[in-house]
Amino acid sequence: MALKSTIFRATLTVSDLDRGYFGEHILTLARHPSETDERMMVRVLAFALNADERLEFGRGISTDDEPALWRKDDTGRILQWIEVGLPDERLLRRAAGRADEVIVLAYGGRTVDLWWQKDVATLGKLSNLRVLTLPQDESRALAALASRNMSLTCTIQDGQIWFSAGETVLSLTPGSLHPAV
Repeated sequence: MALKSTIFRATLTVSDLDRGYFGEHILTLARHPSETDERMMVRVLAFALNADERLEFGRGISTDDEPALWRKDDTGRILQWIEVGLPDERLLRRAAGRADEVIVLAYGGRTVDLWWQKDVATLGKLSNLRVLTLPQDESRALAALASRNMSLTCTIQDGQIWFSAGETVLSLTPGSLHPAV
């Protein structure tokens, strides 16, 4: 018998001073049995960094034709295709042809550098690709915030991120491997 996804609920308040975006989002996250708390919380962070009323989660890690998150316009055109982790190079090339902007929030410590070096010649040519990295200690600290019902706050100012749940406040500083042109 197949294992079912675990449902997590989060109220996410975003104050993005860099973009001038302020909003509260009620999120329902279905965590696939093979997904870790770390990946799920990096998805939440990716949502916060790109928060918009039209941003929504894809169907999950077992679905190849949808990203972790995406934002579409009224016509169905994909404005943003957002992946977390270390996605396959072919997937990113396909996404770059379908979306106005492709964003990767990579995490995993040293494996991020190995992943990027393996495909930099191809991925570096994608002008609509932006690759951000999250240090391993920061992604693991995010994972520690995971609970079935979460109240989260994310403040972004001058590229610095403060992410909090209850009394715990994390200071996050993503790096950049490839800025979009």
